[in-house]
Amino acid sequence: MTADPAVWRVKGMPLAPATGSGPLDGVRLAVKDLFAVTGFAVGAGNPTWLAEALPVAADAPAVARLRSAGAVVEGIAHTDEFAYSLSGANVHYGAPPNPAAPDRVTGGSSSGPASAVAIGQADVGLGTDTSGSVRVPASCCGLFGFRPTHGAVPTDGVMPLAPSFDTVGWITRDAATLRAVGGVLLPEGPADPPFEVLALGGTASAAARLRRPVRAVTLPTWDDPDELILAFRHVQSAEAWRAYGSWVQAHPRRLAGDVEARFRFGSTVSAAQEASARERIAAWRAELLDLLGTGAWLALPAGGPGHHRDLSLAGRDEWRRATLRCSVPASAYGLPSVCVPTGSSPPAGIALVGPPGSDRALLALVAAAFAEDGA
Repeated sequence: MTADPAVWRVKGMPLAPATGSGPLDGVRLAVKDLFAVTGFAVGAGNPTWLAEALPVAADAPAVARLRSAGAVVEGIAHTDEFAYSLSGANVHYGAPPNPAAPDRVTGGSSSGPASAVAIGQADVGLGTDTSGSVRVPASCCGLFGFRPTHGAVPTDGVMPLAPSFDTVGWITRDAATLRAVGGVLLPEGPADPPFEVLALGGTASAAARLRRPVRAVTLPTWDDPDELILAFRHVQSAEAWRAYGSWVQAHPRRLAGDVEARFRFGSTVSAAQEASARERIAAWRAELLDLLGTGAWLALPAGGPGHHRDLSLAGRDEWRRATLRCSVPASAYGLPSVCVPTGSSPPAGIALVGPPGSDRALLALVAAAFAEDGA
């Protein structure tokens, strides 16, 4: 199968070999074009940025760890520009294929890695998840995706978007591989399963597969998500503008219009608005952790299905807001979250959210639940 230029920025056979041997021997990585890979520039999904970038001298720690465990870098896969979109359609490089729903986008911003896994050209898509950029494409493509506890996996050597929310995540076709990657990247921690699953948004039936008691619950920031999404947007966009505002101003109209607008919104967020948003997020986080306690996890829709490829800009904005409703809680609160497929057509998964540090337990539970059918 040839390398699809909508999926891969650059692909090898492999692009970078393993540097050691271990539990990931022979596993093929599609690395999102935000990670440092030795000898290559970081392109960030934008040809102007790529033209000004220089090759890097060393792998990002996450890439280095995976290669030392036996994985090979198959190639560098496309991202939405600067990871500041959830759609998966890059105006410069196109929309990569979604074989599970050919008329729909993959979701993003880890669109290239998700597509590479979905079409069988990679086993693991290494991506970033700030507001859902791993979980959303996993959901839209019928795959597994994992966002760790904020700070659990180093983001050194990865282009930031909003450091308060940025995480390194990964996408796979099966739960066993998802867990194996976690065994390499995650710090040690408890692997005890939850006592019960608290279900939001009609996920109780799908959550029953996890073989834990399931209880339907309500959550104010789910039933009325506008305040949480706005608070998250204030912090995210303010941080993104601090990181790239000068570049955006120096390169007008070099970004897709919607992406540039998100950056420029950050320039309008005052210090007082940002501080207030952080305080509200912290308060809502405390409420959720009190609900979860130490024996429960939350189940909610993971976002998806992906929108149709020819959807209008207004339709994409509506889809984005509905998707953020699903993905922002884990992002805003820095909590680990795993997306699992439900078998629906077109694909739309469910997500489990656990307390901070429950990463290995989440992966263990999902691996056990999906072991019976080999998924």
